[in-house]
Amino acid sequence: MSHASAGYRGEVGAGELMPVFGAILENATRLCEGKFGILFMADAGGFRPAALHNLSTAHAEFLRREAIIIPGPKTATARAARTKRPILIDDIIADGAYIERDPLAVASVELGGSRTLVAVPMLKDDELVGVIVIYRQEMRPFTRKHIELVQIFGDQAVIAIENAVLVNELRLRAADLTESREQRIATANVLKVMSTSPGDLVPVFDVILENAIRLCDAKFGILHTCDEEVQYVALNNVPPALADYILRTNSLALRRVAHKTGGEFVEVSSETFSRENFRLTMSRDNVVAVFEGRPVHIADILADSEFTFKDMAARAGFRTALAVPLLREEKPIGVMRLWRRTVRPFREKQIELIKTYAEQAVIAIENVRLLNELRQSLKQQTAAADVLRVISRSTFDLKTVLDTLVKSAAQLCEADIATISHGTGTEYRGDATYGYSQEIEDFVSKIARSGELNRGILGRATRESNIIQVDDVLGDRDYALLGFAKRTGIRTLLGVPLLREGKPIGVMGLARRAVRPFTEPQIKLATTFADQAVIAIENVRLFDEIQDKNRQLAEASEHKSRFLAAASHDLRQPLHALGLFVAQLRDHMQSAEGGRLIDRIDAAVTGMNELFNALLDISKLDAGVLAFSTADFAVSELFELIESTFAIAAREKGLSFRIAPGSAWVRSDPILLRRIVSNLVSNAVRYTASGGVLVGCRRRASTLRIEVWDTGPGIPEEFRRKIFGEFYRLPDSGSHGGLGLGLAIVERLCNLLGHRIELRSSVGRGSRFSVTVSTAPAQEKCTPQPTAPVTIELSLRKQVVVIDDDRMVLDGMGSLLRNWGCRVVTAETPDGALAGLRAEARPDLIISDFHLANGTGIAAIAQLRSVFGAVPAFLMTGDMAPERLREARESGHHLLYKPVRPMALRAMIGQLLKNGNAGSAA
Repeated sequence: MSHASAGYRGEVGAGELMPVFGAILENATRLCEGKFGILFMADAGGFRPAALHNLSTAHAEFLRREAIIIPGPKTATARAARTKRPILIDDIIADGAYIERDPLAVASVELGGSRTLVAVPMLKDDELVGVIVIYRQEMRPFTRKHIELVQIFGDQAVIAIENAVLVNELRLRAADLTESREQRIATANVLKVMSTSPGDLVPVFDVILENAIRLCDAKFGILHTCDEEVQYVALNNVPPALADYILRTNSLALRRVAHKTGGEFVEVSSETFSRENFRLTMSRDNVVAVFEGRPVHIADILADSEFTFKDMAARAGFRTALAVPLLREEKPIGVMRLWRRTVRPFREKQIELIKTYAEQAVIAIENVRLLNELRQSLKQQTAAADVLRVISRSTFDLKTVLDTLVKSAAQLCEADIATISHGTGTEYRGDATYGYSQEIEDFVSKIARSGELNRGILGRATRESNIIQVDDVLGDRDYALLGFAKRTGIRTLLGVPLLREGKPIGVMGLARRAVRPFTEPQIKLATTFADQAVIAIENVRLFDEIQDKNRQLAEASEHKSRFLAAASHDLRQPLHALGLFVAQLRDHMQSAEGGRLIDRIDAAVTGMNELFNALLDISKLDAGVLAFSTADFAVSELFELIESTFAIAAREKGLSFRIAPGSAWVRSDPILLRRIVSNLVSNAVRYTASGGVLVGCRRRASTLRIEVWDTGPGIPEEFRRKIFGEFYRLPDSGSHGGLGLGLAIVERLCNLLGHRIELRSSVGRGSRFSVTVSTAPAQEKCTPQPTAPVTIELSLRKQVVVIDDDRMVLDGMGSLLRNWGCRVVTAETPDGALAGLRAEARPDLIISDFHLANGTGIAAIAQLRSVFGAVPAFLMTGDMAPERLREARESGHHLLYKPVRPMALRAMIGQLLKNGNAGSAA
């Protein structure tokens, strides 16, 4: 049997077609001269009476007794359905169905009094829709015309069904459009609330729940989260009994509760909320939805054996329930629950709609979570920036930095009071506090002095080097500072140790006046602030240590400077006197052997003097006490001094010595640069056995390279770095080798002045040392007139005054000058010199040591000149500091460094006596 009408039944309600079917059946029965009729619709493998006409009461009740009638195979209805052709039965009593006592045939005869019938199938596209049966109470067969007439009415019934289906489809389409429009409007409302309340879930939950209830034709509902803890609950139109039960029995620990009843929005809050109890409330629908993460639909709560809260369901008046979980990454974080007061299951489309609203709720939760995280992150970044700004501005002001840290930590971690303390051992002092009144400050200071403070949570955190949190200090048996807790009102306390390399150097304490434990993110944040406090404390400690070390180094440097100055002066004095005595001894030594002995003594003194000078230079450079002063000067001035110093010595060895003239100006310290070049030239002359030495310069952009060439033995590659070390001499240098300090001094002086020193060498052919200096703009220079070498006319008996605070030097100078034919007055002070000159004429020359016991040689010369006028004078000193030479030049005096070789002394005296001037410096 085909059942084409089964689809119609789902699309068209029976009540909509009953009037049409009734009219068709009535007209068919009347026009076919029948007594009564039945219109059957094929349904579920059987037939459903869709229309009855003129049946007896008993017959009609029989047909309505079963929803679906299954006719026997020999009945006219079954045969018409099977053959899809009209069936005529002239005498029903004689028909097989009645004879075999088929209930449908028996009822038509014995309850309806029928004897003759015609059964005509209703077909659509050759598919069975139903059967029309017309009965007569007398035995009178129906004609073909009657059969055709019934077929026409059957076709009309099929057309009526088709029209009803089309109308119903249009109605459903319109309803779908209306529903879709309402859903779009509802979604727009949800999005609007989300946009206007980005950080608040309550209004979003409220509008989602309200739309879900309205569009799904529910009576009331609840929407809540239950991730780590229940935080938000929205109730809409919930019966007072159920609302009170939820709020009372679950003791909701909520941030906010939205309760909307009768269209009026009311906020309800409570102090505590048990998550476990709340998850169990309303039993299976809520529990399964939350824990299993799938929708739960209970068609009839009172008939559900697993639902345990039937008494509440009865009091609140709900029968059908739907619970849909809120899923984030497949994990349930909440549930939406809807109820109906009658047993009316939710349709699949409605369940899908609730899932959509559940997804919107999850989106809203995520938006709020992300926004809160963003806000928290911005707060943390702002706090970190504030801390860094304070640290940069007050790097070594520990109090200011710790105050900023403790304030930021308290505010971001939602603490009421906070403190940062640091110290050593078990004694810690409070360095920064937040939220402390003066009374609390005084109380904490009191218990800190007594050591009692270390018995609390903060002391425990430092002793155990671990984070300690007490949820409620009043309920903790191990908490020992109940007096502090009662005075400050704190309930929850967190202690975070300040750890440096795993060892505690302090502690951070955060406290709340309510029982509300700090969350894991807040503890991590507090740990970050504790680490920053450690960094701040360490910065100050290291700064203090550096400051102390700097003070020690400055003191040591000052002591070393004084020592070097004293050593330079005090040790040169006896060397100077020794040289003078050797010179005198030479004048009294007549034998050749004695002369050779004097030469050896003089060479030993000269070597000792060179070693002493080199050692002092190295010491000053290493100590960093050698100051320099740059100036612009012509390189020709440097070359002139180099030539006058080394030309004679080079020629005495049979070497050519040539200076390539240069007009460039350079910027450097003239004294130290001269020492650098002098050391390089001295080495070149010393180590070159044949050939010559060339000194010149090359311009390179804004620099000038001063070069010293020699034709010496050259330096092998493996030794070219070693020769700049202290006391290093080439293996084959032999007796010609120096002290091994000259190049070490050169390199250190170049580093001091920022000049580059370079070496190129070829073994067996010679070497080239170069020093690169910055050039300077050329200036006008007065060219001095060349002067012929001078000698002293001993017969002139010149009057010479020598002032020195070293008696040995005075004796040596006096004896040497007298041997040269001078009249000499020696004194330790300028006053002593004036006293010695009272019986003498005006002095011809004044020689003074730079450092005197009660002043300087510059002042001594000025004192004598104030009496005798512009007397020629020059200074001698054992202080090799460049400042001494600058001071001498600024005062207009020549300066000779002790120990002074007799020939240099004689040359200076001869030059000044010949010029007869006041001794202006060259």
